[in-house]
Amino acid sequence: MAKALDLEEQEQLDQIKHFWKKYGNLISWVLIVVLGSFASLNAYQYWQRDQAAKAAVLFDEVERAATAGDVARVERSLADMKDKFGGTHYAHQAALLAAKALQAKDKADAARAALKWVAEGAPDPAYRDIARLRLSALLVDAGSHDEALTQLSAPFTPAMAGLAADLRGDVLLAKGQKAEALSAYQSAWQQLADSPDYRRLVQAKLNALGQDPQSDSANATGTAK
Repeated sequence: MAKALDLEEQEQLDQIKHFWKKYGNLISWVLIVVLGSFASLNAYQYWQRDQAAKAAVLFDEVERAATAGDVARVERSLADMKDKFGGTHYAHQAALLAAKALQAKDKADAARAALKWVAEGAPDPAYRDIARLRLSALLVDAGSHDEALTQLSAPFTPAMAGLAADLRGDVLLAKGQKAEALSAYQSAWQQLADSPDYRRLVQAKLNALGQDPQSDSANATGTAK
């Protein structure tokens, strides 16, 4: 009985040796790749946390400089932030904050540059939309209406689309394009249904141009019936 068991064990051992000889290298490489990927993932996550922590510290520096109205410090801190942590959310938040501080100190060119950087490179569409709206407003102030319209021509997220349409109406009206401005304001009025205070402002603009969107909407509903 013992001999039969020994023979069976020997046969199993031979099968294992044969299997390992045939697939051992492949298994070893698969394990190396899997374990290596796991180690790389852990290292990358650690790096991300480290980057975020350092970026947060530098963001605080931008915020303190902006609060103090120290333009030179704002520009220096933002440059450091863009250079070292340009891919983080903190960098784009810092640029939006810096642009506001720079604008308040009559540094319009620097403010526009900061907003343009966010508009063109922020991974978060909400940041891009905010930057494009504020940049468009600064461009209008500078008399660059066509550049402002270029910023407002690309699609916006639903939350910002109504605001963009309203600002587009302002720009078009400033250019003397009344019909196009009316169309933009009508679009804004329709998209701002969840923002009653802002919607009333757009309605006032439409009323000033001889249109009542509420009456037009009611007429359209009656016609549809």
